[in-house]
Amino acid sequence: MDIIAGIDVSKARLDVAIAPSGITLSVDNNDQGIDELVQHLKAQHVDLIALEATGGYETLVAAKLSASGLCVIIVNPSQVRSYANAIGRRAKTDDIDAQVIAAFVLATKPQIRPLRDAQTQALSALVDRRRQIVQMIVAEENRLRLAIEKPTQKSIKRLLVALRREMESIDTDLDDHIRKSPVWRVREALLTSVPGVGTATARTLLAEIPELGSLDRRQVAALAGLAPWTRQSGKWKGKSFTGGGRSKVRTALFMAALVASRYNPILKAFRDRLVDAGKPKIVAIVATMRKLLTILNAIIRDQKPWQDA
Repeated sequence: MDIIAGIDVSKARLDVAIAPSGITLSVDNNDQGIDELVQHLKAQHVDLIALEATGGYETLVAAKLSASGLCVIIVNPSQVRSYANAIGRRAKTDDIDAQVIAAFVLATKPQIRPLRDAQTQALSALVDRRRQIVQMIVAEENRLRLAIEKPTQKSIKRLLVALRREMESIDTDLDDHIRKSPVWRVREALLTSVPGVGTATARTLLAEIPELGSLDRRQVAALAGLAPWTRQSGKWKGKSFTGGGRSKVRTALFMAALVASRYNPILKAFRDRLVDAGKPKIVAIVATMRKLLTILNAIIRDQKPWQDA
């Protein structure tokens, strides 16, 4: 039987539970504590270590455990909590959470994917920061349209100048980061060869879905949360929905699909065909997102740029 370690991560501490032995321990969430944890996990011959995504607190321990040759996966906190509710574990403490994480992995056997390397994590951080600045610019532009008093308008305009200057700096950092990797340069060129896919979308995909090109169309759609799941019971059949997966990838693909459905001849014809068949426009756009992702996956897999039919 596999030996699984579940780790509940907080800012200051790591609570660990090993299944099926039931061994528990706690260490500090710092370099010294993680080094101590590595030795203990290796002594217990742990096959797999599972941590919840906790907004960044898990980054250090995941990186150090992986660098030590241990197999590490990051699990979805909402799925773990749903599993705990399903088995009647209503109580919630750090020790219990670690035990539930280990039990969840033993029960569900999630697919193991390699963690992103340091370069990909750095690219993801820059892409995230650019997205945040874009959101701030949009918010300030909306405030400027509503502002009446001149002092308020001047304040907003000064902030917009600073934000746009920072956006230029982030874009320069992203350019430098991409140039450091020949693989990323080639992949970015391949992705942006598709009408509707700009630099921002391409870099989001490079950072958030590095598996692109190594999966089949169903797997990559599921990874992005674009694979429809059905609801059916007896003779009743509900509407299919998409959800889960990597939300940042879906957001980037949504904007790309809107542009592509106007300027990309193949995707425009695809979307128009769905709308003409009576599909709601949002359903047609989601289907276009899925088709666009399938095309991008094939382009990276085959290493061939977009060609008009």
